[in-house]
Amino acid sequence: MSAVLDVRFFDGHSSRPAAACLHVDGDALVVAPAPGAAFASLSVPLARLRWPERTRHGGRLLQLPQGASVQALDVAAWDAWVAQLGRGESLVVRAQQNWRGVALALALLLAATAALYQWGLPWVARGVTAAVPAGVDATIGAEVLESVDKSLLAPSALVPEEQERIRRTFERMIQAAHPNGPPAWKLEFRRARDKRLGPNALALPGGTIILTDELVQLMPGDPDAVLGVLGHEFGHVRLRHAMRQLVQASAIGFAVSAAFGDYGTLIGSAPVLLATLGYSRDAEREADVESVRLMRAAGISPRVMIGFFEAVERWRAGQKRAGLDDDVIGLAFSSHPATVERIAFFREAAAN
Repeated sequence: MSAVLDVRFFDGHSSRPAAACLHVDGDALVVAPAPGAAFASLSVPLARLRWPERTRHGGRLLQLPQGASVQALDVAAWDAWVAQLGRGESLVVRAQQNWRGVALALALLLAATAALYQWGLPWVARGVTAAVPAGVDATIGAEVLESVDKSLLAPSALVPEEQERIRRTFERMIQAAHPNGPPAWKLEFRRARDKRLGPNALALPGGTIILTDELVQLMPGDPDAVLGVLGHEFGHVRLRHAMRQLVQASAIGFAVSAAFGDYGTLIGSAPVLLATLGYSRDAEREADVESVRLMRAAGISPRVMIGFFEAVERWRAGQKRAGLDDDVIGLAFSSHPATVERIAFFREAAAN
């Protein structure tokens, strides 16, 4: 028989404690009344007990069957008594009592959260996007187009012949790169009503690509650069990047909608979300790869994009001098600065 420990006993029926003595007899824990207490002794197999973890503060509470429990207020005596029984502590309990263990757990949690955001969420977004019917893309794209037409865009001032020339050239470019059939797309021309939008292009869910007059006029002597930008936007269309960004921004909502087939609420909020979202670096890189693919199929050197980026940066510098913010639509082409990495990518593509 083990040593005896003084505790308080709760029978599970009353909140009034009774003085009790604990000891272990063989494979059972015995709860016996202390002198002056009136309750029947209780014997519980050790295997059925849920032993409390050691903590720095508070008493120890041992849960017993049928709602009964024993409480030890003298935690030092309890811990010593448990140690005499040969009960060791788990690694988790020992770590909880050590600041190094807590710091390690926190670091692992932060690392896991960062990994989930960096790799897990995009992976989930791809899967959910694949489950979203293409018709939802088209509906969202129409909603977004209507929204930007009301606030940021105006009808194009380009002559119809110029629009048709760009459209037909781009169509031949796509057909050359995708002879087996490209995804659905449509090119729309608009003039920037808001000066902050300026020379820009935007790919909407469902395949609509918006090209502003200002972008066409940015490099009047180099129409191939316009085709390179359109190729980039076509990459966003082909890979459904806008929809993936929407899914990532509201992953839970899209997962529920995909499960039940009801996208009404998400479609209504899409214009606002797309106005604030931006493409990830991976999405921009994938779209740049598609742009190079289309330009090569059309016999255009990717080097034209270097000159285009330089022209855009000059425009952005002018915007800053005028005190204008050019980041009005997160997914718009010119809202993403021409990073050294992207320029190096097109320079390398031109050299190969």
